[in-house]
Amino acid sequence: MSERYRAVYSTEQGQLGKAMEKQSAGKKRPGQKSKAEPIKNPAKQGVRIRRESKGRGGKSVCVIDGLPLDQEGLKQLLKQLKGHLGCGGAVKGDCLEIQGDHREKLLLLLEQAGHRARLAGG
Repeated sequence: MSERYRAVYSTEQGQLGKAMEKQSAGKKRPGQKSKAEPIKNPAKQGVRIRRESKGRGGKSVCVIDGLPLDQEGLKQLLKQLKGHLGCGGAVKGDCLEIQGDHREKLLLLLEQAGHRARLAGG
């Protein structure tokens, strides 16, 4: 084949050559949503409480980002929050995940603990 006519798709290999490289070189497809990024400057943005349910079988989870605590401090705070709410939870990276939709209660509990928190999302 000449340079003008070249194969761009093969039934054995799928996309071929530069056509696939151009598409995947950082361009976002229309309708593709980006994942929530961790807070870059927690001192400036504060603590955020958001509700997530994707990838969890329809169950909702409250995610708390931006806490200025180390891993041990996160574990202690998580234990206190779980005890007050009567639910489960986990530490994932530098975020706290609390099972169920307890955003309003979490907002009050975090303010009592001395953290300035905000609700994020809808």
